[in-house]
Amino acid sequence: MGDSPDRRPDVRIGHAERQAALDALNEHFSAGRLTLHEFDERTARAIAAITRAELEPLFQDLPALGTASTAPAVPGQQQEGTPLRQRLPRDTIMALTPFVTLALFIIVDFPNDWLLFLLIPVMGIVLYAGDEDDDKDKGD
Repeated sequence: MGDSPDRRPDVRIGHAERQAALDALNEHFSAGRLTLHEFDERTARAIAAITRAELEPLFQDLPALGTASTAPAVPGQQQEGTPLRQRLPRDTIMALTPFVTLALFIIVDFPNDWLLFLLIPVMGIVLYAGDEDDDKDKGD
């Protein structure tokens, strides 16, 4: 007997197999291996799949997950070509900005020191301006 009963392509699949296929497609899409149109088409086919044979063609032209390293070779080191905006811990910096501003307000003594509080919106603009990718995800 060549194939075990659970590895045959004509075996019906359940929710867990469909979800695993959708998760794998999502990872390939996130890695840039699929266009939005391809991702939508393959996702629809994965949801409608009844047997394993219907899922297999969805991944024929894609590498196996985990084979291509997407992480930096050395922890803490970013890949070349990664934009500086993606390397900055923006949320952490923005969360700490009011506390740093308050500390400067208390420590520094110069006229009109209330202007230091303008650092808060300025940091928000510097960190998040021109970030259209975040807007697309939140709007729909």
